[in-house]
Amino acid sequence: MRAYERVVEQIEEAIESGALSPGERLPSERELMVQLAVGRSTVREALRVLQARGLVRSRPGDPHGAEVLPFSPAALHKSMTTLARVEQLSLGELVQFRMVLDSAAILLAARLRTEEQLAEMNKAVEAMRAAAGTEPGAADTEAFGRADVAFHDAVVAASGNKLIQICTDVVRQIVLRQISARIDAADDRQALMRRSIQHHEEVIEAIRAGDGPLAARLSRRAMYDYYAPYVKESETSALRALLE
Repeated sequence: MRAYERVVEQIEEAIESGALSPGERLPSERELMVQLAVGRSTVREALRVLQARGLVRSRPGDPHGAEVLPFSPAALHKSMTTLARVEQLSLGELVQFRMVLDSAAILLAARLRTEEQLAEMNKAVEAMRAAAGTEPGAADTEAFGRADVAFHDAVVAASGNKLIQICTDVVRQIVLRQISARIDAADDRQALMRRSIQHHEEVIEAIRAGDGPLAARLSRRAMYDYYAPYVKESETSALRALLE
């Protein structure tokens, strides 16, 4: 481990344990150099990393030291995105996690949703239908993707759980980044879109009826059908386990 990484680790542990609270300040650069027995460049690199992670606000040479920032969803979003990339999670792992997240969101949405939120889900599906088109080759892939995201955002919003929302957004972005080119090149794009619309309509009906378990099962099956062709065969058994 490099010197600056040890400094980052120590400060992160202090923040996570509550020894350093939001609004408090770290020692000045000079004090950190003495306390941690490291050079100025090491301290500045550590502060740069901590600031990039959204943990502190730092200005080089500030005599008051870096300020510890309060927790924010944006910081968690960034940290999770970095973790998923650094750990090089497989597509199978990401899809499996998304199936779990969406199921949880849908179970909550079926119990907690409002009529306005249900209307948002229907509006998103109507936009998906318009983007899919009726004539061969008339599909608008980008518009369809935006509408699909709007549908899932509406479901997650209805769940009322911010952590599920952040995790879902991170995983969805990474998954789509990995397979978007293959989906765009598929010969049966419109057929895929129509099946997706049908699945979404079935999920909405189950949510409207308050049947969370059914809606969650339908969602998992829809995700499996959509993503399984892009997942390694050795990983599909883990996805099928979530269908049982």
